[in-house]
Amino acid sequence: MACCGRCFCCQCCCREGETRTPEELTILGEIPDEEQILPRKDYESLDYDRCISEPYVEVLEGMDNKKAKKYEAVHWMMVFAIGVTVGLLGLFVDFFVRLFNKLKFTVVGDSIEKCSDKGCLSLSLLELLAFNMTFVFIASVLVLIEPVAAGSGIPEIKSYLNGVKIPGIVRLRTFLCKAAGVLFSVAGGLFVGKEGPMIHSGAIVGAGLPQFQSITFRKIKFDFPYFRSDRDKRDFVSAGAAAGVAAAFGAPIGGTLFSLEEGSSFWNQALTWKVLFCSMSATFTLNFFRSGINFSKWGSFQLPGLLNFGEFKCPDGDKNCHLWTAVDLAFFVLMGVVGGLLGALFNCMNKNLAKYRIRHIHPKAKFIRVLESLLVTMVTTIVIFAASMLGECRDLSTPTAHNTTLAGSEDINSTIRQFFCSNKTYNDMATLFFNPQEAAIHQLFHQDGTFSPVTLSVFFFLYFLLACWTYGVSVPSGLFVPSLLCGAAFGRLVANVLKVKLGMDIYSGTFALIGAAAFLGGVVRMTISLTVILIESTNEITYGLPIMITLMVAKWTGDFFNKGIYDIHIQLRGVPLLEWETEVEMDRLTASDIMETNLTYVYPHTRVQSLVSILRTTVYHAFPVVTENRQNERDFMKGNILISNNIHFKKSSVVSRAGEQRRRCQSMKSYPSSELRNVCDEQSAAVEPSEEGEDLLQQMLERRHAPYPNLYPDQSPSEEWTMEERFRPLTFHGLILRSQLVNLLIRGVCYAENQSSTNQPRLSYAELTEDYPRYPDIHDLDLTLLSPRMIVDVTPYMNPCPYTVSPNARISQVFNLFRTMGLRHLPVVNAVGEIVGIITRHNLTHEFLMAKLRQHYITI
Repeated sequence: MACCGRCFCCQCCCREGETRTPEELTILGEIPDEEQILPRKDYESLDYDRCISEPYVEVLEGMDNKKAKKYEAVHWMMVFAIGVTVGLLGLFVDFFVRLFNKLKFTVVGDSIEKCSDKGCLSLSLLELLAFNMTFVFIASVLVLIEPVAAGSGIPEIKSYLNGVKIPGIVRLRTFLCKAAGVLFSVAGGLFVGKEGPMIHSGAIVGAGLPQFQSITFRKIKFDFPYFRSDRDKRDFVSAGAAAGVAAAFGAPIGGTLFSLEEGSSFWNQALTWKVLFCSMSATFTLNFFRSGINFSKWGSFQLPGLLNFGEFKCPDGDKNCHLWTAVDLAFFVLMGVVGGLLGALFNCMNKNLAKYRIRHIHPKAKFIRVLESLLVTMVTTIVIFAASMLGECRDLSTPTAHNTTLAGSEDINSTIRQFFCSNKTYNDMATLFFNPQEAAIHQLFHQDGTFSPVTLSVFFFLYFLLACWTYGVSVPSGLFVPSLLCGAAFGRLVANVLKVKLGMDIYSGTFALIGAAAFLGGVVRMTISLTVILIESTNEITYGLPIMITLMVAKWTGDFFNKGIYDIHIQLRGVPLLEWETEVEMDRLTASDIMETNLTYVYPHTRVQSLVSILRTTVYHAFPVVTENRQNERDFMKGNILISNNIHFKKSSVVSRAGEQRRRCQSMKSYPSSELRNVCDEQSAAVEPSEEGEDLLQQMLERRHAPYPNLYPDQSPSEEWTMEERFRPLTFHGLILRSQLVNLLIRGVCYAENQSSTNQPRLSYAELTEDYPRYPDIHDLDLTLLSPRMIVDVTPYMNPCPYTVSPNARISQVFNLFRTMGLRHLPVVNAVGEIVGIITRHNLTHEFLMAKLRQHYITI
């Protein structure tokens, strides 16, 4: 029989023959199945809730309209600066990617043209390998410097905006490695995009620019007291991520919706407006400079994003041509189903590859990751080169009359490859493989010439496999462009079949676009934001309905099998991500079922030695501030200033109806109206306090009194205590953070036992937040500077009014409060003001809730 031996009550809760789930084994501290990856407890949470301490209240009281407007103006300036910086970053990335690609394709293309007749194609292959492997080697080395720079960064940013702190995710070093690494990984011929890293880089800009400091340059510090909280930082990260999407696709509205749909758990109207302004600033900046550089017409705006799909329209004079018709919607729905199935297959294969890398590659020496990146590059290069030789020679139709402009000054026909083909023909496979990915997408969207079904099938199959293998190697890599290109090939294949086999008169570019949307939607499972991004990228509002239907069908189909690719990688990292809502069946549980009852707490007045012991022996980031409930409190108050201060604080902090009415009456006596004074006098007589023995708080305590041992605030729990002694009733007064306690100790905020607590030094809000976001550690404290018997009054610095929840609250209520308000800790307080437990992010993860639900069923 499997028993809960580690639980305090030591009661057996499993029947014979029943096995534990991996989640339950984790809860009990046992080893889970290696196939199951569970949320890790070592991830820190961000705190979106403000700590309403006395120093913070002093700042609010000193905030007049002039200061408030100044703060708001600085906020808008920071948002604008983030957008401009992200736009300039996009310009930098685009310029060097185009430069490297032009150099590579020019040299290798000339070599192929010369060697196709001389029979020295192996030399051309070696040149291509040299270019690609050199670029990818540089990108992989940059990731070794900062491992968090690998991948697209969207899973990490999504986790950050959800409230989870990923170490190093928004550091300057990560930004430098990401921005430089993506240049070489894209130029190195890997099937990756630069759009995902742009989103990550934009988020880093949003996190770092308003701080005016960096751990990379510790000595450079500015006296900038604004935005020193997780709340402000997460808002700026939301704006930076949206600006990254806007710069990547030229879609400011889509970027705003991306931050809303995929990122932030907390949102308000003011934040929406600022994020949209930031996205507009990024798009404007990138468009202005790219248009001026590429067309030498400064002031014209023709290139809004790094990836622009071009304008979809029928040839002039063709009245029978329609972009799409109602009949086509049926095929779009079927393409959405197929796209969802292909996306689910892609995600499943990539998940297994990621698990293999986690178990067999990441634990080994770091250079193994570089070797894997080089292996993927070598195979990809050989496949590109060999497939280009096997392409069919197709007749070059009349040059496209509409929308011939690509990202630069070249037109769409300039990217046609004639490798191994005679004049007036082109190699359809080489046109797709031997071009930058953006040019290949344009070919599939707008090229009037046909691509053979065999070419499209082979291209889709090879690209699908290599893109799946590539996503996850140790280089900065995005997934948007590979998914779009893969899906566009699928859509163009469908168009060819409908045109040739069924003789339908359709617009091939529309089917290529719908195929791209179907596959991308099946992989990432985005709906609202992706619809708007694609509409803004095509600049064609009539595509709104088919794109939306396709994405919805693709998402529903894919969700039947697995999660989106970003959610899968978040799960593989063990990040405790909170979804939008819980399942309905979770409401069978209450807050008392999932809360942590074994609390580590502090008293309003606590000795230095107790605080140091707590901070050095625990890893908790917040501690309830409590007082104990005793019957004979006056006896304890005699001769002990520490106990006396704690009891006095408890009595002064209790708000009763009578006491509150008395306070209001005292203020009403100052009114000139005699009628108000008379009413107040009458009520005061009714609530006049009795003798000291009739203290209201004392009466309340006596009604729920039970004998408890004499525990002083500087004593530690004993292993010999009974359950009642260990879990004694505690009146809850507030929460204080670990960073605040360490700050108080390092700055010597304490008083002697023979002094009053008013002699304790006072810290301002600026001093409390000066070291944000990297507060000092308790091990940095020099204990020789403090006397262990000194007392710390934590009450001015705690949050006296955090969000709390009743033990009887249902899980859906607890979950919505915790996620919507961006909380880090949620105390559970009973009807008489006693704290009975605390809920953190780990207690609300899907795996933990499922384990508790199963235990609930067993108990029933």
